[in-house]
Amino acid sequence: MSSLATWLSPIVMHSLGWTLLHFLWQGTALAALAAVLMSLCQQASSRYAVAVGVLVSMLVAPVATFFFLLPSNEASSTTNAMVAKQAPTKTSGGVMVAASAGLSRLSAADTFPWLVEAWLLGVALLSLRSAGGFLFLERERRKQSTIPTDRVLAMCRTLQRQLGLDRVIHYRECKWLQAPAVIGWFRPIVLLPITALTGFSEEQLQSVVAHELAHIQRLDPFVNLFQIAVETLLFYHPAVWWLNKRIRAQREHCCDDVAVLVCGNPVAYARALTMMEEWRSAPAMAMAANRGPLTERIFRLLGRKSMASETRGLGLTGGLLCLTAALLAGNALLGVAYPKPTASAASPSSQSSQAHSGAPAEAAKASPAQPATPAKDDQQPATGDTLSYIDAMKAAGLANLTVEQLIGLKIQDVTPGYVRDLHGLGLNPNADQVVGLKIQGVDAPYIRGLNEAGIRPSIDELIALKIQDVTPEYLKSLHAQGLQPDVGILLNMRIQGVTPEYVRDVRALGLAPTVDEFVSMRIQDVTPDYIKALKAAGFTLDVDDIIAAKIQDITPEFIENARQHGFEHLTLQKLIQLKNIGILGTRGEI
Repeated sequence: MSSLATWLSPIVMHSLGWTLLHFLWQGTALAALAAVLMSLCQQASSRYAVAVGVLVSMLVAPVATFFFLLPSNEASSTTNAMVAKQAPTKTSGGVMVAASAGLSRLSAADTFPWLVEAWLLGVALLSLRSAGGFLFLERERRKQSTIPTDRVLAMCRTLQRQLGLDRVIHYRECKWLQAPAVIGWFRPIVLLPITALTGFSEEQLQSVVAHELAHIQRLDPFVNLFQIAVETLLFYHPAVWWLNKRIRAQREHCCDDVAVLVCGNPVAYARALTMMEEWRSAPAMAMAANRGPLTERIFRLLGRKSMASETRGLGLTGGLLCLTAALLAGNALLGVAYPKPTASAASPSSQSSQAHSGAPAEAAKASPAQPATPAKDDQQPATGDTLSYIDAMKAAGLANLTVEQLIGLKIQDVTPGYVRDLHGLGLNPNADQVVGLKIQGVDAPYIRGLNEAGIRPSIDELIALKIQDVTPEYLKSLHAQGLQPDVGILLNMRIQGVTPEYVRDVRALGLAPTVDEFVSMRIQDVTPDYIKALKAAGFTLDVDDIIAAKIQDITPEFIENARQHGFEHLTLQKLIQLKNIGILGTRGEI
């Protein structure tokens, strides 16, 4: 017996051990149920509510199971007395008869202490990790945060009033984060990193702050704390981690919807998310705007279907299959834990009579059973179409396919010829990658066009390029402008809307930005008209100066008003200082 025997009774140890084992099938069944229900929901808020409700059930299930398995004091005393008093005896036939009814539930007594100790050790380690995260956040908040400018505070207060938040919310500027985040529960704090304050336009900053305030409005920090507690207690089940990941993703979708509703510009907000993905760094305890899968969030904002939405039918089917399997496994485990008594165990007198009769037990049985006749369905081979499809896919290079993979390939109408075309172009995708390529419409002509344009992307890059509608014609038109972007920069250019026409118009103004600078200019919404206006105001600026002027909202009107108030020989730096000091007002008026 392990050291737990000194402070846990055998009955408690036994009930706790069985509880941990039962949650294996209970957690799987609940996760499968969540997958089915979430597949049927259309709104992110509905999927979020379903997922949180199932997570609560995941915590309730083992607690209820433990108290159900824990016998009362009277029953515990009776069981212990039976185990102590009933000694094995031999019958006249030499058959050992034991008190099986009293020992059947204690057969795993030697294993459960080790199981419970391993569970407690895991809970302790994860608790220390969570405590360390909380202490880290509190230390960094106190040490490296300052009050933002009055302009930023006014913007935040305005958004807070629009969302109807009348509680006290603090705002802090910090350098140790790369994306805005919320920490705290009863006294929430919105952390605004320098990267966001200097890298976002005012409209983008408003949408991101609205996202963080939506977390506070929806009490998401408390739900996140509950998720961490469930992950700590039930860490050993993958279904808990899967469900928590889905909850966090749906939570970000809900807050994205609030941000777009308040600010009304999904394109600008999507660009802000893209920028934050490159800065991605935030503690797990904080509610950060760059959480969740970026591609799916951007697709929702722009009103396009993502791969996850297109495969929702597969999730529904898989969830039903997992739910059925989990219930069958639970029934089998209950049979092991609580075996039904046999006739010989239920009637000691019959055991005694059989032992004294001297007849073997087999004599009481009926005549030998006849060999079972195979069922008709077992004798029938699979259909020729199924075999031909499997064999053809195997010949094309996809062998050892699972049932789920075969279903996915067939649903997406993946043919052996499609797979052979991919192999002929130098690609060697697995079954899941083939499905992804097919869903996005990546075919041989598209791949050949990209190759002819000078790039040979990987499978994941092909999917990303197709999602962003990067065509061979688009790539060739950039090459005609003298730009040679790699795949990563190419995706950013397409996401930010860098078109060949935009490149041509900017260069016609005497500028020669690099591919990275073109992306930065589009992120800050630097238009050719804006550049022309600065030039008309008498400024000759390079690309970095123009981007800095746009970030600081240096408009031609502001420049003209500054000159009208007697300021001469103005440089960009002086204009930025005047803008930050605010002596000319937001529009240039004193």
